[in-house]
Amino acid sequence: MARRIFLASVSTAFLAATLAGTGGWSTAFGTEVDKPIPEKVPFELLKTMHMAIQIKINGKGPYRVIFDTGAPVMLLNTKVARESGVLGKNAKPSLFSIWGNMGQVKIKDLEIAGLKVEDVPVIVLDHPTVELLNKFLGPIEGIIGFPFFARYRMTLDYQARELTFVANGFEPPDAMQNLTKMVMALADENPKPITLAPAAQWGMMLAKEKDDVKPGISIKEVLPESAAAQAGVKPGDRMLTLDGRWTDTLADAFLASEKVKPGTAARVVIQRAGKEIEITVKPRSGL
Repeated sequence: MARRIFLASVSTAFLAATLAGTGGWSTAFGTEVDKPIPEKVPFELLKTMHMAIQIKINGKGPYRVIFDTGAPVMLLNTKVARESGVLGKNAKPSLFSIWGNMGQVKIKDLEIAGLKVEDVPVIVLDHPTVELLNKFLGPIEGIIGFPFFARYRMTLDYQARELTFVANGFEPPDAMQNLTKMVMALADENPKPITLAPAAQWGMMLAKEKDDVKPGISIKEVLPESAAAQAGVKPGDRMLTLDGRWTDTLADAFLASEKVKPGTAARVVIQRAGKEIEITVKPRSGL
């Protein structure tokens, strides 16, 4: 029985090796699977050093667009969006929209050379930068960005003016949706407090109100017998710099204090009664 199992294992291994040798991929059952085929896409290098490619949308086109590997979203102007059926005939921008912004919609079928993807999110608007390129280097109808290129491993050859794409199986998240969540979080009227703790004890509590636009941050409390108290820092002082670094936000103060090692003297410039005072503080070890 053991001999039969051993021989079957050898046969399976030989079959897999044979399939692999033919250039195909093998599964656990020895069936061949096609490898992703590289697709080459020519591009045009504009005078602005932007890459321009040709695309088709829902079978319409071709349309000339900018291929931007740094763009987190995709853009399409309203003219092409209507012509290609991405927008309905009666679609209109909201009363307070800018640049004819029609919001984010989906392209049912997007074709670039031999590549074809479905349900790709795109923002429809007449962006001024794209319109400027369209005026002087046109036609330029939009921007291809992350929602498309994240699906592929890419090789860029400027000499051959050619992009090579190989499908990677990745399904990109909705960047616009994530951005909206971040904006909503920042706009929250009651954000959750964030505790910042440097690697040394300074002994003072700092604060910065949301509507405070003045330089520096407020020192709300100074702990008794702390390094700050012994240096002469008082509640109500306003810290302008710490160890030569500006402290206009709590994050600034945290980053500045993080650079100072415990037991090392640091210059702190504070504002007290309208005057600037320089104080030397030597933070202690601990949190």
